[in-house]
Amino acid sequence: MTHAAIVGWGKCLPPSVLTNHDLATFLPTDDEWITTRTGMKERRISHVPGIELAVIAARRAIACAGMRGEDIQLVIYGSCSNDETVPNSASGVQQRIRATNAAAFDVNTACTSFMYGLSIGSSMIKSGVVKNALVIGVELISQYMDWDNRNVAVLFGDGAAAMVLQASEHETGVIAEKLQCYADSRQILRVRGMGTMYANLGVQFGQTRWDFDGQEIFRKAVQGMSEASLDVMRRARVTMDDIALVVPHQANLRIIDAVAKRAGAGPDKLYLTVQKYGNMSSATAPVALVEAVEEGRVPPGGLVLMPAFGGGLTLSAHLIRWGQRMTPLLPCDAELPPSPKTALELVNQIRAQKKLGEAEASRFETLSFAENRAD
Repeated sequence: MTHAAIVGWGKCLPPSVLTNHDLATFLPTDDEWITTRTGMKERRISHVPGIELAVIAARRAIACAGMRGEDIQLVIYGSCSNDETVPNSASGVQQRIRATNAAAFDVNTACTSFMYGLSIGSSMIKSGVVKNALVIGVELISQYMDWDNRNVAVLFGDGAAAMVLQASEHETGVIAEKLQCYADSRQILRVRGMGTMYANLGVQFGQTRWDFDGQEIFRKAVQGMSEASLDVMRRARVTMDDIALVVPHQANLRIIDAVAKRAGAGPDKLYLTVQKYGNMSSATAPVALVEAVEEGRVPPGGLVLMPAFGGGLTLSAHLIRWGQRMTPLLPCDAELPPSPKTALELVNQIRAQKKLGEAEASRFETLSFAENRAD
């Protein structure tokens, strides 16, 4: 039987750090309020487009696998904050890494986009469609954030991670998975303005307003991730004692703790990045897994449980068996250009641009109303 081993891994985090104290300069909040409710202290804000983050992460993953861009046969770009819709963002990465003969497509299941992409890439390798795949999770949430909404502005950050999958005869990679969606609850996490329908509803594209029912999201996330985790363990015939590490989606420390308790995972089995990166949507889980490997928290041949959820409300759980190799095969010198601004300066620039856009939209609506009355 063919399996899809993870043979390369890499991440890319913007250098500019937005702290809780920075957020308190324009929001009615403070470090204690954010920390006690979310477990978050910092998050990253990107000065470059999402595709740029994805390319750096991809190049590092490809070098780690001892491969070249030309060797890649499939590029899967998981994101809900794409630089472009047409052409797709995956083709932008494909072009930059020179994967000339690859197929390329985007996946959007919000925060679970990388995990869904991991399932798709693994399935295509197992079925023989391709021999390898590059799966990317990347978000540039800062550009779509409603920075005046304290309930969401404190939660999210930017980042990217990538992994190379390759056909293998050994039982490594994804060995059990659960994908699901609570579609009846899709309205509890909605970004108004990210889509063509909103122009007819008084919200211009890019001028976002977030619907975020925190209590219901908490309930659904805990229920979905814990049940999915138990399901994949049962189907793989393993218990929590067999699992080396749990790397959950880092949406909120309270959610993580509740899921861990229901799934039977003690603090020693949890890997956390929420305190330093916040929620990077689809980049969150893969960045955490890459760092866990780099820090030696994943043993050779160890089992990793990765539960996640996202807008939709999508949910997933993956049981992954890591391979024997823990270090990159080749070095990689790919780096982001230095950021000319601090994270707070970048955010204030985004806020100013949004306010200018809102003012222009309001002026346009006023002129249109006057013209209609004149007619």
